Amino acid sequence: MRIAVCVSVLTGICFLSAGCGGHDSSPDAPLSTPVISAKVATAEITAAPTVREAVGTVRSITTSAIQSKAVGHVTAVHVKSGDNVEAGAVLVEIDSRDADAQLKAAESGLVAAQRALDEANKGLSAAESAAKAAEAQNDLARATFDRQSKLLAEKAISKQMFDEAEAAAKSAEAEARMRAEEVSAVLAKREQTTAAVEQARAALDAAKVSLSYTKVVAPYAGIIASKSVDVGDLASPGMTLFTLEDRMSYRLEANVDETTVAGIHANDPVAVLIDGISESAVDGTVTEIVPAADPASRTSIVKIALPPNDALRSGQFGRARFASGETASLSVPRSALVTRGQLEGVYALDANDVAHLRLVKTGKTLADRVEVLSGLNEGDRFVAEVTPEVADGVRVTAQ
Repeated sequence: MRIAVCVSVLTGICFLSAGCGGHDSSPDAPLSTPVISAKVATAEITAAPTVREAVGTVRSITTSAIQSKAVGHVTAVHVKSGDNVEAGAVLVEIDSRDADAQLKAAESGLVAAQRALDEANKGLSAAESAAKAAEAQNDLARATFDRQSKLLAEKAISKQMFDEAEAAAKSAEAEARMRAEEVSAVLAKREQTTAAVEQARAALDAAKVSLSYTKVVAPYAGIIASKSVDVGDLASPGMTLFTLEDRMSYRLEANVDETTVAGIHANDPVAVLIDGISESAVDGTVTEIVPAADPASRTSIVKIALPPNDALRSGQFGRARFASGETASLSVPRSALVTRGQLEGVYALDANDVAHLRLVKTGKTLADRVEVLSGLNEGDRFVAEVTPEVADGVRVTAQ
């Protein structure tokens, strides 16, 4: 602890000795002072948007748990975590021997049912032909009987001839009735065999679907976020094999305090910084504000859609900057700040345009600027963009 205090004190002394005092040095600068060119600005009090920052986690908008629908041992795994896959790509293969056997049995069942239907159709055709012939014979026998009846009334034929015509008519009628019943029976049989064919086709379709389940495919193009299966594992329906993310759509789920969330609305633009991707903010858009707050942290989740970026991954740390009114304050660009340990300063220019490192105390972050609470006064000139050439004691020519 004593060593840390000494280091801090020495850092402050070195910083102050470099020129971070309340007043700049004498205007009589040596003629041999190095001259450089840099951006120069004048400190002024301006109204800047107040920014409230909230941290969050990057997540894919579309995340799917890829699960098994088949039972069997895994025979092949074609991807690993981090792999990019296209829609329809085979991810895992499961032992398909049982499914193959079911498919063959279903195919055989359909063939047998179709054969039985063909036989029923042939039988129906024969029965209908016989029924038509019987009906024609019945019509002839009935017409003959009617003629014989008239002739008997006229006593033109014998009673025996009439009896024979009557018997023939009755026989033909019975034959026609029997053939019609046969047609009905064959029709009923054909309906049964037709239903059997439909059932066999359904069984075949189900067998094909079961076989397709032995190859697990990607439902859409994305990235394998996690893998939880290896060759030899026993897969079962509902078992999660992978987590797949849509690599084209990500969002930041930020934890925002109650005070700030009250002023946020859907479709509001938000500046978002993702660590490890870029030092500059990207433009996000508020898509959803979860109404329920976390009772422990008193924060609500605000979901912010992010622009496409190949470097985005779920789990990354991000910061969202929400505008919250305006504040009149003295501020400098971020590019003007110089950091020495835990101290911050700016290169202030004296009357001869000589740069002197001056200690400042900073406050809030205001978009791309930082509020200065002390160490710099309104009207002071300073280097607005510090480059490696800028140093204490150099003469600066404004760009």
